[in-house]
Amino acid sequence: MAHPDELLLAIAELVESEQSSQMSLTVVVPGAVITGRLAPEAMWKQRVAEVLRDSGQLRRFALPFAGPDAAGRDTRPTHLHFHLARILQGSYGIPDTGGMYRVALADVSAWTIGDIGYSDQ
Repeated sequence: MAHPDELLLAIAELVESEQSSQMSLTVVVPGAVITGRLAPEAMWKQRVAEVLRDSGQLRRFALPFAGPDAAGRDTRPTHLHFHLARILQGSYGIPDTGGMYRVALADVSAWTIGDIGYSDQ
């Protein structure tokens, strides 16, 4: 989308303002379908920083994610921050346990409420 969908932008603003990570969403972006739960940007950055700090080889990369929180900013969200998310590929979700993805709102071409999963049953 050249301009983000206003309804999707409103959802992103609510996730940010309520500091909630309970909203499940599935989006279509160039080359991928991503499904998972949205997280506020500050919460997402904190978790990424923790994962990087726990890695001996990647520890130094935690710094950009652990910087000052811009929670009080007056700008509208530009990205969706997914946690417990998977890239859907055929009948698989990659990774199985869920990952951390940052998606530009402007790149979302389609979306739906809910976390899409697969079952062999």
